[in-house]
Amino acid sequence: MQIAEILLLAVAGFGGGAINAVAGGGTFLTFGAMTLAGVPPISANATSSIVQFPGYVTSTHAYWRDIKTFWREALVLAALSAVGALAGALILLALDNPSFRAMVPWLLIAATALFAAGPWLKPKPRPGEAAKVNSLASSVAQFLTAIYGGFFGAGMGVMMLASLGLTQSGDYHRLNALKNMLAVVIAAVAILVFVSGGVVAWPEALVMIPAVALGGYAGVWAARRVPQAVMRGIVIAVGLLLAAYYFVTG
Repeated sequence: MQIAEILLLAVAGFGGGAINAVAGGGTFLTFGAMTLAGVPPISANATSSIVQFPGYVTSTHAYWRDIKTFWREALVLAALSAVGALAGALILLALDNPSFRAMVPWLLIAATALFAAGPWLKPKPRPGEAAKVNSLASSVAQFLTAIYGGFFGAGMGVMMLASLGLTQSGDYHRLNALKNMLAVVIAAVAILVFVSGGVVAWPEALVMIPAVALGGYAGVWAARRVPQAVMRGIVIAVGLLLAAYYFVTG
């Protein structure tokens, strides 16, 4: 890698970590930077999963006190998430780069639209209501979300939080804790498939992982000073620009 590419990846990783800490959507930056650095789309997508994984783990750890109250009941959703993520990741590996590249702009537009609608999709707080973890609707919704997460992943958190809010009871923090726990399962399974499939761009990943970690730490500082609407606007703009890039160069 050239110095300019290393700087691009590091800056994108730092920005992605910060945006994830404030508003979510950092995958748009990491995926886009690897694309511009010449990483094939499937490898860029797979590597983004690895780059974002530490953030999923730390956010789950932050909610561990809540998760301990329902993790046994959530095992069914975790198992469905693992199977769905396995299916999605295997579907991705079954494609070649030209086929996946043709799908990317449409996936980016869908993920950007979902992210933009995020504030209206968040479940309303329902304090004092007992959490209900399992239902047929939540199981089906989570399985489909996991397939998407294993296949592409951008916007997965927003999608999962919205589906959990529609199909489950419990207050917002319980739902967000459950979402973080399931995101770890989805990402872990997808990463195992991508590593075994040999599609991970390790040099780029090693540059971006520490940058994402630093960005996540800095994101706490930014969260207190930068309006969340501004950060969300940046993510939406990046998503639309990436989609336009793939449409033009495709």
